[in-house]
Amino acid sequence: MKKRKRSLGVAAAGVAVTAGCLAASPAAFAAPASHGQIDHWINQSLVVMHEKGIPGSHQGIYRNLMRESSGNPTAINKWDSNAKAGIPSKGLMQVIEPTFRAYHVPGTSTNIYNPVANITAACNYAAKKYGSIDNVNAAY
Repeated sequence: MKKRKRSLGVAAAGVAVTAGCLAASPAAFAAPASHGQIDHWINQSLVVMHEKGIPGSHQGIYRNLMRESSGNPTAINKWDSNAKAGIPSKGLMQVIEPTFRAYHVPGTSTNIYNPVANITAACNYAAKKYGSIDNVNAAY
């Protein structure tokens, strides 16, 4: 997330999650994921978000995810002001480490590159800052 306006984790009870998704390292994802895989991660995040009272919709998450990373879970922004300050935005929703830690949702991975953890933390940040990820239509 951008430091100035942007700075935005599922093994929850009842959530069917594949071990590979939750424990994946950045090397496990080298390029943009398929539409089906992205939908899977968003749906897992939505289950956690619902359990934790974090608002957001599939459409709002997908729109922001595609704008931020084009669906690449290992995307790293190496050129903006955050990167120049040594804290590049990372993952599907382009979250910086301090924001990921601050808005991490318990029960999700602590790995910023984990798709579900990244989406859920970003949505938690957006909920606190803008009311919902659905209200975010530009870099946040």
